[in-house]
Amino acid sequence: MTHRDPMPGRPGRTRGSRVAERRSIRRSSAVSPGLAGGTYQPLSPSDVQRIADAALDVLARIGFSAITDEIRDYALAGGAHFNEHGRLCFPRPMVEDLIAGAAREIVYHGRDPARTVRSGGNRVFFATSGEAVRYVDPETGAYRPSTLLDLYDFWRMGDFLEHIDFCGQQVVATDVCEDARLHSINIAYAGAAATTKPFSISLAEASTVADVESVWDTILGRSGAFRERPFAAIGVCPVVSPLRFGPDTSGVLCEAARRGLPVSACTAPQAGATAPAALAGALVQCTAEALAIVVLVNLINPGGPVDFGPWTFVADLRTGAFTGGGGEEAVLQAATAQIARHFGLPGISAAGMTDAKRPDYQAGYEKGMTIAMSALAGVNMICESAGMMGSLMGCSLESMLMDNDLIGAIQRSMRGIEVSDESLSLDVIERTVLGPAHYLGAPQTLSLMESEYLYPKVGDRTSLSEWEYRGSPDLMKIARERVREIMSSHYPDTLGDGVDARVRRTFDIRLPEEMMRAGNSRWTRA
Repeated sequence: MTHRDPMPGRPGRTRGSRVAERRSIRRSSAVSPGLAGGTYQPLSPSDVQRIADAALDVLARIGFSAITDEIRDYALAGGAHFNEHGRLCFPRPMVEDLIAGAAREIVYHGRDPARTVRSGGNRVFFATSGEAVRYVDPETGAYRPSTLLDLYDFWRMGDFLEHIDFCGQQVVATDVCEDARLHSINIAYAGAAATTKPFSISLAEASTVADVESVWDTILGRSGAFRERPFAAIGVCPVVSPLRFGPDTSGVLCEAARRGLPVSACTAPQAGATAPAALAGALVQCTAEALAIVVLVNLINPGGPVDFGPWTFVADLRTGAFTGGGGEEAVLQAATAQIARHFGLPGISAAGMTDAKRPDYQAGYEKGMTIAMSALAGVNMICESAGMMGSLMGCSLESMLMDNDLIGAIQRSMRGIEVSDESLSLDVIERTVLGPAHYLGAPQTLSLMESEYLYPKVGDRTSLSEWEYRGSPDLMKIARERVREIMSSHYPDTLGDGVDARVRRTFDIRLPEEMMRAGNSRWTRA
């Protein structure tokens, strides 16, 4: 049966001809990685300056405790000193000089060159991360301990989703935690096997940094290759708030810096618990802690690649529990963009950390608010942006899939409205009001259908009657079915048989080969 165009003024034009015309038009995506942010500014310029000055004062007068011998030696050689309380202080001129020579951009080389990320300036990218210890079962919704295979699946999903630019570690491989080296080499392998996008892993012991670099060199085929074109980062939180260095994690930071490896570093005090309850004061302390990380890296390796990560979190003051989804969290994370630009550093934030236990209305508004505000503020890398649930305790593939739609919509809002003689559309308006009186079949409409507009992949825009005809499915049911389709088929061949075999001969890899190919039983419907 031929479907005739119901629109007046266009007799004989079939639906098929319209589809063919639409397909013949050169398409460009409505959004792209690295869109410019910075239109939203929660802090005035004078407020930014006051916070920056106060943070530098904290470093110069109050300083840090829990100083390892390693940190002491680097810091004292660079001009730091101990105050009367035995705390390590960093004079303002020293800090300013080191920041002036710090990296202004970090390049993460995608092993698919089209996926390379250049973090810095006012470019905004969206990343996963979180290190949850539980996996949210897609069928039952129950939380269970996460495994290495789960981590591989989350990275596969990140590889598939078009609005995720960088794949941070979302869950902990709790089944290979008995040995630090075993754990590190396996998560390093899993990330490289699952995606050609840049990714990061989190390490807890300095001795494992060399092992991880060796895994990645083996994948690239020669020693030193990873340092030349790093496709991943070492994730670490080397500060224990308030204003103390963590002995093990700071060791990871120092070792990665010595080797010249990219470091995705953050500090994460909670306002009202491990930082002042006043949001401005929490920002001051967190900024000082994040600057200390940048200073330490630049003392070891001047100009070395390191993120500026003042992740100011919030405690629910009624209970003291961590909370990641409130308006306070949203504005704090957005403010990091302005502070990072003030110092000229590539900045990262944590947005998308819902406190909801299910991908429900609460999850939607908390994720949407926090991610959008960080994006519009111009944070270079927005971490935690997909999949995280339960105040970072769990991660959900269905949530990750739906969050991808959310990120796409936020990217479209960042792009804004382009105004030109052509887009003002005066000729189009005149032709239409004198002709068919609608724009549905206009050449401009067809030409802009894919480049001006973005459509959700999971979100339901069908009519009410069609939705009812399909059995009134809820969004979780649709997402669950789509997750099963993706997970059962999307097994990226990122290494090749020869490389994979070489890695497995050299290292104790615990990911079963048969579970890394389509056709295995894990995602087959019972």
